[in-house]
Amino acid sequence: MVLIIFLRDYKFRPSEKPLSCLHATPFSLWLKLNSHTTKTEGSMPVEEGPTRQERYKCGLSKPCPEGHFSFKMASGAASVVGPKICLEDNILMSGVKNNVGRGINIALVNGKTGDLIKTDYFDMWAGDVNTLITFLKTIEEGTVVMMATFDDSASKLNDESKKMIGELGSSSISTLGFRDNWIFVGGKGIKTKSPFEQHIKNNADTNKYEGWPEVLEMEGCIPQRQE
Repeated sequence: MVLIIFLRDYKFRPSEKPLSCLHATPFSLWLKLNSHTTKTEGSMPVEEGPTRQERYKCGLSKPCPEGHFSFKMASGAASVVGPKICLEDNILMSGVKNNVGRGINIALVNGKTGDLIKTDYFDMWAGDVNTLITFLKTIEEGTVVMMATFDDSASKLNDESKKMIGELGSSSISTLGFRDNWIFVGGKGIKTKSPFEQHIKNNADTNKYEGWPEVLEMEGCIPQRQE
């Protein structure tokens, strides 16, 4: 089924087609496969040329229903490749855009229009958690909040910052640890826990890379805020 964020004052439209969420995957190479079909005219088979696979917003595997925003995001990879956040075919944050950094990367989106409000990142290894807390306090009701980690994002987190992120719908923020990977989509005013969240622990026995777990990826459909 389509994963939906339940934000206050939102109206939801059920999806007729399920959209899967990908998580805990390594660096992914998305391949578009051309298919060949055959048909007969009389008794002679005729091979058709390759058909182009339809592309959906942000490279999703299936389209989102009307009244929803398509999104796809990935956490950072070790301390080398930054996170990436896409919404409605627009790259909001990435290494190429040069607007990501160590710690927690955040994109704020208007829940009604899908327009980007602002982006920022907060260094939770050497930075000041109070800058993150100040930022979180500015988030307005109905805002969609997209977060992705890069390198270490937990060392400077305190109870106040974790509580504020939990109020945005996160279930995993309370257990986020040193060099864990985590991606999350929530919202200001959410009344339940968001289904859009993935978390993988930094564990020397299971890490994909030396000192870091594997990259997390997630895609889905965020319901547009209705008046």
